Amino acid sequence: MKALARRHFLRRALMISAAGLIDPRLVLAAEADSADNGAAQAFDAEWLRHHARELAGSAYRPPPKASHPALAKIGFDKYQNIRFRRDHALWHGEDLQFQIDFFHPGHFFKEPVRVFQVVDGQAHPLRITRSMFDYGGNTFDPPLPDNVGAAGFRLHYHTDFTRDMASFLGASYFRAVGGEMQYGISARGIAVDTALPSGEEFPAFRTFWIERPRRDKSALTVHALLDGPSLTGAYRFVIRPGQITVTSVEASLFPRKTIKRIGIAPITSMYQHGENDHRMYNDFRPEVHDSDGLAIVRGNGERIWRPLVNPPEVRVNAYADENPRGFGALQRDRDFANYQDDGIYYNRRPNLWVEPQGQWGPGTIYLIEIPANEEIFDNIVAFWTPREAPQPGREIRLAYNLSWGQGVPDLYSPVGRVIATRSGIGGIPGQDKGRDTQKFVIDFKGGPLKLLRKDAPVEAVISASRGNIVKVATRPIRELDGWRTNFDLRQEGRQPVDLRCYLRLGTSALTETWSYQWTPPR
Repeated sequence: MKALARRHFLRRALMISAAGLIDPRLVLAAEADSADNGAAQAFDAEWLRHHARELAGSAYRPPPKASHPALAKIGFDKYQNIRFRRDHALWHGEDLQFQIDFFHPGHFFKEPVRVFQVVDGQAHPLRITRSMFDYGGNTFDPPLPDNVGAAGFRLHYHTDFTRDMASFLGASYFRAVGGEMQYGISARGIAVDTALPSGEEFPAFRTFWIERPRRDKSALTVHALLDGPSLTGAYRFVIRPGQITVTSVEASLFPRKTIKRIGIAPITSMYQHGENDHRMYNDFRPEVHDSDGLAIVRGNGERIWRPLVNPPEVRVNAYADENPRGFGALQRDRDFANYQDDGIYYNRRPNLWVEPQGQWGPGTIYLIEIPANEEIFDNIVAFWTPREAPQPGREIRLAYNLSWGQGVPDLYSPVGRVIATRSGIGGIPGQDKGRDTQKFVIDFKGGPLKLLRKDAPVEAVISASRGNIVKVATRPIRELDGWRTNFDLRQEGRQPVDLRCYLRLGTSALTETWSYQWTPPR
């Protein structure tokens, strides 16, 4: 599936050194195309919104590819050697809190984007030339054109201009880091028909407008025009770097046609294997994943934790809700010993939390898990889909915050949370082990659990969509500073089983709800 290719090109592209940046003397294009005539134009968010609406009224036109044929064929190693000149960053030496550099077109990123700098309400087109890059010994015959353009860009913050804070590259993908300065999970502007038999569509950001920040401003505003066969969109991103980096998103979407499954605030991550899923386990590292679970805070306040899996086939789970308070893909396990990866440090990967602004109404949070045999593939997708399918002629306006970093949203949980899920053959050793019985072990920690006496009558509330739950046990575990519950599932048939579990004392819930789907082996 196309989804599997994302990790391949995003991970490799962002491995490229940040050594080369963009010339601060980016000039207005003297020979710009007819769309901008090389001159400054008045710009604001409302103009972009009307422009996206007008564009949706015309037939979709695919964007042009990179102008030089060699750029489409260039291999990974040669592409990696193309570096931005570090002393040529946009706003370099101007005593601003941000600097920007560009990605060179080529390899997986064949479609250039147009970029404008907005100063005092005027948009100035940026002409990105060959002289702004160090090609690392690469030669091209015939030579590259002088105006090579850009495939995307990345942001650097004044606390460390050598490392990325955020980047926009490929279709509508973007990502950011928190205080750990560690990339991992990605976001997208929109998802269209993900995991449907008709195939997924990938709208793309075609043009960006970057507002020049004031000297004392610690937030950067980026506008983007989205275009695709099914819809257009006007986006506004306000990026506030920090220990938790917050990206505030406002979007106006204009469908060209009815969309079967639109994904709002889509998250894209990777799960290869972990403590609860050893299907792909043939690796010296105990766990390999960017995220280990999907967290949801429903509109009624219920908290749900769904551990991720690498399934044998595409798996789609849906969580119906109304006005969700938030959802996100998290990396809860931060113990290096559980990963043993001293190269890319999965234990440092950021969480990504979506917090809706305003009322989103009724709809569904989708979790889509795709089988993957390599960690270079993104195989986890999560997003919100409104109950009413988007229709042409009807504008969709929405706003939400994206929080990137290790501290969200667990710092704000009033109840205990799941810290580990394990599974294996059920029964008792030497007695009744059997292939039709599966054991599940769930560890909870935090919230009111730490206040309980060890003999408190805590009850595990467990349900299964099929089969029988037996051998339930719940007790405190001193080594975990938390509580553990385990149970066996006596399965019926070979269909997937939906499981739920939470701990309670009397009538009071002590923990979030563990939600899991288990597929019996065939």
